[in-house]
Amino acid sequence: MTPKNSYDRVMRTLHWLSSLVIVGLFAVGLWMVDLSYYSSWYQTAPHWHKSIGILLAITTVGRLVWKATHTMPTVEGKAWERKAATAGHHTIYLLLATLFISGYLISTSDGRGIDVFTWFTVPSAGELFPNQSDIAGDIHYYVAITLIVLAAGHAIMALKHHFKDKDNTLRKMIGGNPQ
Repeated sequence: MTPKNSYDRVMRTLHWLSSLVIVGLFAVGLWMVDLSYYSSWYQTAPHWHKSIGILLAITTVGRLVWKATHTMPTVEGKAWERKAATAGHHTIYLLLATLFISGYLISTSDGRGIDVFTWFTVPSAGELFPNQSDIAGDIHYYVAITLIVLAAGHAIMALKHHFKDKDNTLRKMIGGNPQ
């Protein structure tokens, strides 16, 4: 495969959509854990959080398939920056997978599936180990924080490449003309 100068429209759309959804799910997740039983959002917020999380998981799998079957641009920068970028991207995908699995384990430990809006239900595997909800909840929380910190670092490095190094790293993902 010959490298390209820019990500295609599908990858750019999936990247920016995923980043917005991840930040939104993080914010909603922090907000909804403090809702009281009497809040009108007590049932609605978790339902939306789970539904959008499942759709993000499906989208992420599609993104990985797209990435594996299409030519991607080369990573720019010094050798250590290219290695760090690759490690960072792999870590982001690993953290996302951990979030998806831990969220599933939290939501299905009582034996109920996850209703994704009114479109379909992801079946439950039930409680697979003692204290599943609590353990998976702790993992979900700390991994979400780690993901947001790593994503912020990812954004900062993209800005560094754009403004300091003046290379095409950011332009590749925003669809600008490479220089």
